[in-house]
Parts: sequence; C-alpha cells; structure tokens
Amino acid sequence: QVQLVESGGGLVQPGGSLRLSCAASGSIVSINAMGWYRQAPGKQREMVAVLASGGSTTYADSVKGRFTISRANAKNTVFLQMNSLKPEDTAVYYCNTDYWGPGGRGGSWGQGTQVTVSS
Repeated sequence: QVQLVESGGGLVQPGGSLRLSCAASGSIVSINAMGWYRQAPGKQREMVAVLASGGSTTYADSVKGRFTISRANAKNTVFLQMNSLKPEDTAVYYCNTDYWGPGGRGGSWGQGTQVTVSS
C-alpha cells in the first residue's frame, strides 16, 4: 500500500504564490507518474499537472505558464509551484500517483489540501 502526504495549502491573495508538496511512501517498486488534481465546490475533479517518470509534464490549459510541477532528488516527492494565483484556482488539491508495487500496478490519492485565493 502506498500513502501520499500533502502539505503547503493555505489562504493567499490574488496574484500570490503557494508551493504544494507531496511525498509518497510504502511498497513502491517504481513510479510511473505523479500529479496534482483539484476539485472546487460543485465541480468535478480535474487534472492540474502531471509529471511522468521520464520527465515529461502535462498541464491544464488554465494553469499553463503559472504553475510548475517538479520532483525532488528523492523521486517519490513532487512539488507544485503555483504563481499568479487567481480566485478560480480555489479548490482542494489532491496528489495522485501511478506506480508499480510488489503486487502489480496501482494508484493512490492523498487526503487533499485546501487552497483558497481571496482578498
């Protein structure tokens, strides 16, 4: 079983920045991808940014040029640097991983961290 622990959410004014962190632990043989998703009240969960093991990245159009996903040297940790935040970025942000474990391929979600952009 794989656990994801997120941190870094909070309240920020429009135009401000936040950095989210997500650390994966548990029975991991290798990670295919780690990413961030978000869910605003009354809306479906949506992809924000994904980082594949080979280094390729995918971003939602709404965050391109403002958000950057990266990983630490300990490759089971991923970050989301969020700049020029807008009120519409307000949501619960979830970390996700697609991995190979001893029992095969699996996926895990973090518990979520609240990001609120408001003046």
